[in-house]
Amino acid sequence: MLLNIAAIDKINAILPQTQCGQCGYKGCNPYAEAIALGQADINQCPPGGDEGILELAKLLGLNSKPLNPEFGTHKPKHVAVIVEEDCIGCVKCIAACPVDAILGAAKLMHTVIAAECTGCELCVAPCPVDCIVMKPLAIQPSPEQKTAQKLTAKRRFEARNRRKESETLLKAEKAKQQKEALLNRQSNDRASRSSV
Repeated sequence: MLLNIAAIDKINAILPQTQCGQCGYKGCNPYAEAIALGQADINQCPPGGDEGILELAKLLGLNSKPLNPEFGTHKPKHVAVIVEEDCIGCVKCIAACPVDAILGAAKLMHTVIAAECTGCELCVAPCPVDCIVMKPLAIQPSPEQKTAQKLTAKRRFEARNRRKESETLLKAEKAKQQKEALLNRQSNDRASRSSV
């Protein structure tokens, strides 16, 4: 079945771009694809809440329905905060963040770029010292701010994925070159032993 890319893009544009996976998919775009294919319902996104469900229902000509509690509950926008004096610099939170909103280096203190944090909570569980807490925003974003934040989060998520893909390809290429060098060395060693 050929996917309607325009429909997927419209569905994805409604989703909050938290990339949290609470819907059961690995990000907002895979969830949008599943909705477009009829493989997922419109009420599986806790961060989008009733507002997101209503927008999806209008777009798709469906009746709105309540958020399916099986996937969680809607909460006001939160951001991750690292209790810096407790941070050991393990970098596990950095690896977990889908939008690269955490800065730091191994064995050094980390910090969250609050304006870039989607509130996905994916950084909380990997922290071995429980130094990450989710705090609600003092002022919830306006609809215009939400739209701008969604676009920024989507752009950052896609950039992170491109970087990760590039790193994987570079790592594979380096391994291939090392293997070829080792095989050449072994071949040269055998050749030099046989000529003696």
